[in-house]
Amino acid sequence: MHLLIAHETVYRYDRLVQRSTQYLRLTPRPGHGLKVLSWQLTLPAPASRCLDAYGNTMHVLTLDKPVSEIHLLARGEVETDDRAPTPDPEDEWPAQLFLRDSALTRADAALRQFAHGHAAQVASDPLAGLLHMMQALVVVMPYTPGSTDAATPAAEAFANQNGVCQDHAQVFATCARLLGLPARYVSGYLATDSEHVASHAWTEVRLPQGWLGFDVSNQCLANGRYVRLAIGADYADACPVRGMRLGGGVEHLQTAVQVSHGGKGAEQ
Repeated sequence: MHLLIAHETVYRYDRLVQRSTQYLRLTPRPGHGLKVLSWQLTLPAPASRCLDAYGNTMHVLTLDKPVSEIHLLARGEVETDDRAPTPDPEDEWPAQLFLRDSALTRADAALRQFAHGHAAQVASDPLAGLLHMMQALVVVMPYTPGSTDAATPAAEAFANQNGVCQDHAQVFATCARLLGLPARYVSGYLATDSEHVASHAWTEVRLPQGWLGFDVSNQCLANGRYVRLAIGADYADACPVRGMRLGGGVEHLQTAVQVSHGGKGAEQ
């Protein structure tokens, strides 16, 4: 599948921001059926490029002069396919790394009880058991926009019985780890029937055949419609944009993501 992607993020402030640093994970992560054909970032100043602790491409953007607006644009084209997952020889991070919990994926008694209710089925047939757990989770915790924010831990979202894709991804990762399966949070994009969408999140679980993506919010396995940006233990590790600032007052965030189908050589 050939996809054209544009992701615009605009921060506006009531007062001048004296200085700021943004950590940008806005470059698709190749491998596992994803090939990046072209990609570019348009930023208000030059940014340094590096790999973070999980091998994600990260740009560090530092603005040391007063601004009232920060405008970020990522765009390019990728090719995806629906090949069955296989262990990636370029994946240098051991699967056991994703058995540990994190600040946003720490389990409480309720999450442990929910996960252990699926333990027998996952042990006998991991894929079928995980699919059943995914179906059960969205019943207990239906998709509810505006019910959480970026700092909401998995246990809190589960207790409140609502959330969005990032909450579903964190809760599902927590439960898979409780059942002894390495699981990681994934941020990225999803091609839908509507060209104007938001960035997305799902969970990848390491099964014998490789890493397999589970999208709790849409009740399906990840396929060629999914484009990975970054992986990590939780949202904080893999979110597309994260930063800090001095000054600025109240922040107003506006984002727009466009994912469209295009043939090779299509004009961006």
